[in-house]
Amino acid sequence: MSRICELTGKTRLVGNNVSHAKNRTKKTFLPNLQNVTLLSDTLGKGVKLRVSTHGLRSVEHVGGLDNWLLKTKDDKLSLRVKRLKKEIVKKQVATA
Repeated sequence: MSRICELTGKTRLVGNNVSHAKNRTKKTFLPNLQNVTLLSDTLGKGVKLRVSTHGLRSVEHVGGLDNWLLKTKDDKLSLRVKRLKKEIVKKQVATA
């Protein structure tokens, strides 16, 4: 399973471990990913996603998964979340 946030697209970063003697060795910095179930108000069900803690805070700040997906561009989202966004938009248009 890849270490990529499904909502924000946050991936691993590469840098150097620097010792006291200034020796440099490669190091990877992994995002803090959590398996969470986010509730969609429009669909009326929970969605299991692998999300970074930063992405989780931004979803909470905007006011839920539906609002966050509607404000986010598709190029940042994973394929699974793009399908979810399309389903939410379709359901909102049908009820309006």
